[in-house]
Amino acid sequence: MGSGMSSLKQFLLSLFATTVSIALTFGTAAIIDYNKKQKEKREIVMMVMYDMYNSLESIAYNDSTILRAMQTQLQIAEDTTRYDMFREIVYLSVPSVEYTETTEQIFSSSIETINTVGNVLFTENVAEFYKYRQQYKTEVCEAMFKDMQKCDLTLSVKNMLRFQYRTYAILSGGIKRTMQRLFAQCKQMMDVSDEELDAYLKERKQMEEEGMADEQHERILYIEKVNQLQNDIDSAKNRRYNK
Repeated sequence: MGSGMSSLKQFLLSLFATTVSIALTFGTAAIIDYNKKQKEKREIVMMVMYDMYNSLESIAYNDSTILRAMQTQLQIAEDTTRYDMFREIVYLSVPSVEYTETTEQIFSSSIETINTVGNVLFTENVAEFYKYRQQYKTEVCEAMFKDMQKCDLTLSVKNMLRFQYRTYAILSGGIKRTMQRLFAQCKQMMDVSDEELDAYLKERKQMEEEGMADEQHERILYIEKVNQLQNDIDSAKNRRYNK
């Protein structure tokens, strides 16, 4: 009887130990998987916020560029002799949004990426932001450039003064403010502080600068290699034909 109780006790202890071991194993794996997903989620969010920030910087610059063009137009209207001074640089006032669509494509085309972020409102806001960014490129940058070419502002003072910058200034300012609102909402939704964003911006810019420096160095070495090979070819040709 005592032997049977002892065996049962050992069995129960073994079963308990096995159960605890399994629970710990799967529990640890679940924690690791959760932490990994949280890290991936944060990386995706910061990548998107970085892209949005840079787009807004570019649009804010373009917005001010259009206002500067209006100020130039005012100076010419007040003194038409200034026209010759500004005629050569008039097309420098054309807005041009500098961005790539890589982040947008990564974020928008992958259901897994969207699921990882796990915030429907954030996803919708980001989609809206990119829609307005494309609208800015099409309806402000490209449309204004075509309109300026059509009017040919470099042809005469009259052409310069009749051009309606106001239309594009109002549209630019309106789209910019909408995009700024969407950006601010995204920051709030995902609890991204200014400090965290600033730190990420500095890290990314440092990485990009280092990458550009490495690329430039490799380009120089490659050009030197090509030039040396061409010199060797020329030398060989000269030796052959000068015999």
